[in-house]
Amino acid sequence: MDIRGLFGANVRRLRRAAGLSQEALAERMGVDRAYISWIETGRQNATLLSLWHASQALDVRPAALLDETHVAATVAPDGEER
Repeated sequence: MDIRGLFGANVRRLRRAAGLSQEALAERMGVDRAYISWIETGRQNATLLSLWHASQALDVRPAALLDETHVAATVAPDGEER
């Protein structure tokens, strides 16, 4: 999995764990909902600023968004969530 897929899978996992919709996360980050969708599907090259805003919005350390621990078990190599 590439870094975009890893970041996106973690954003999705942590967003769902927080009980947030894409719209709610987008509002917290000050971005459009489509941007969240692009991040979660690995189609968006997120900036460090986006990493920071996502971590603040999800109340996690930035490193949690790049952690491979939970993602490996839930996302297949083709990017499909299992």
